[in-house]
Order: sequence, then structure tokens, then C-alpha cells
Amino acid sequence: MEEDMDIEKPEVNAAIGVEEGGVHQQQLVVFKLGGEEFGVNIAQVREIIRKGDVTVVPNAAEFVKGVINLRGQITTIIDLRRRLGLPEKEDGDEQQERVIVVEVGKNSVGMDVDAVTEVTYLSDSNIDEVPTMIKQTIGTEYLKGVGKLPNRLLILIDLKRVLNSEVLEELA
Repeated sequence: MEEDMDIEKPEVNAAIGVEEGGVHQQQLVVFKLGGEEFGVNIAQVREIIRKGDVTVVPNAAEFVKGVINLRGQITTIIDLRRRLGLPEKEDGDEQQERVIVVEVGKNSVGMDVDAVTEVTYLSDSNIDEVPTMIKQTIGTEYLKGVGKLPNRLLILIDLKRVLNSEVLEELA
């Protein structure tokens, strides 16, 4: 497996945001699933690694791909597409696939994504709430909002909510 990619975190607490010119900003890791881009606060990300071999665990929840040995720690890998109710992945560029590793309580969990594209800042004024129509039609407990970049939108998610206590019980 190639060397892991660690994300440098700024001295400022990224969970609170960065003040720049009096504007509150969040630092986001941007990743792709299918044709959509998602953003997650960098404070929730422990590291990003290349996808390697995953050991399948029999009778695991349908969204659990398996486990890996990450520097001596067994880490569960989940299929973020399935967890978010997105369609199965079509054949694509496996070289771009990454695993975003997060810590939720005492659990280390990796989330399989198609690609990590960038780390960027987004001001709070460019983040809108999830539209009411969407909130009413699908389970949106993990959605934090919609980020507006100059030429595209980002769906902002809370990875810790994706891994709610119900999910963590299934992983235990």
C-alpha cells in the first residue's frame, strides 16, 4: 500500500472555523461520490488513505465493506454510497478511490469515497440550509447544508451523524 496522505490542519480550531477579514469560514474536505461533490468539516477527518485490500466480514451490515489493518488498528470500512442511499458505483478510476478515516468516540471508521478532490474554505454566508422539500422527502439527519462555491454546489454532511449510535452498535 502506498504511503498514507495526512491532511494538515491549521492552528485555528477548524470545528469552530477560521476568521478571515471578519468572515467566519469552515475548512472542508471535498470528495466525490458518483457525480456529486460533498464537503465535510476537516475537524471530523483523522486522515485520508488510499483504498487497499479490505477483508470482508461475514454477516456484517449491508453498508459495511469489511475491515483493514491501519497501522496496527483494525478499522471498519463502510460503503458511504450505500449508507447515504446512493446508486452502486459503476466501473471507474480505482486509482482515485480514497478512504476518509474518522474518529467517532472510541471507534475508528473509514468511509470509502470515489475521490478526494480538494481542501477548501467556505464562509458561513455561503452555506444555506437544506431545502424544506428535500428535508420532507428523505432522511436528512446527516445533512448540514448546501455550500455555494463560485461554479458549483457542495452537499455538506456531518460524518458523525452518518455514524449515529445505531450504526455504531451494528459495527460493534
